[in-house]
Amino acid sequence: WVWGLGAGGGWTAACIAGRVLVVGADACPGVRDPADRATSGICGDGAGAVVLRGGEPAEPGALGPFDLGSDGGGAGLITVRAGGSRQRLSGAEPDPREHYFAMAGKAVFWRAVQQMAQSSQAALDRAGWTPGDVDHLVCHQANQRITDHLADELGLPRERAVSNIAEVGNTAAASIPLALDHAHAAGTLRPGDRVLLTAFGGGLAWGSVTLRWPRLDGGRDA
Repeated sequence: WVWGLGAGGGWTAACIAGRVLVVGADACPGVRDPADRATSGICGDGAGAVVLRGGEPAEPGALGPFDLGSDGGGAGLITVRAGGSRQRLSGAEPDPREHYFAMAGKAVFWRAVQQMAQSSQAALDRAGWTPGDVDHLVCHQANQRITDHLADELGLPRERAVSNIAEVGNTAAASIPLALDHAHAAGTLRPGDRVLLTAFGGGLAWGSVTLRWPRLDGGRDA
């Protein structure tokens, strides 16, 4: 999701597009291994979208500096073995287990916390913020332990971390927009609040960005 925001924001900043629709969506059926207790019970289906437009850096809702990164050395930690160019579909009936999502849970846990913490700090430094300036941390909703440990690593009270995984599970690319929408609907996000978004996923890849929450009721910010 954060990489999608970076691409869309870059297109508007470069005047390639006046408005960009960024969509994050994932569905678990067909890729969730029912025998894997570590992943099957936490995955959820979801979708979220946002429209980006060009504007000024100081404008409410403007996306702040990004930090994006990847490390192909960790590609084997989060996988779907079949499909793509390595195991192309053929006339033979494929082994359904080859299409299941698989993850090295313990290794992914610590890499996710480490990389999101480092990436978050880099984005904060570029924005001129400190962790204490952050009103709300919205990270990829992988599991509650990752969210809690990430808040601890950044020195943030855990209550500043938005979480909806207990309600919708891990919705992958949709998790951040869904968490933002739920927090906005609950009145948790207020105009002018400083928000830090950070995510981690397969590849391995990660990204973070800051923003000030805008008014979404049609009114004007002070």
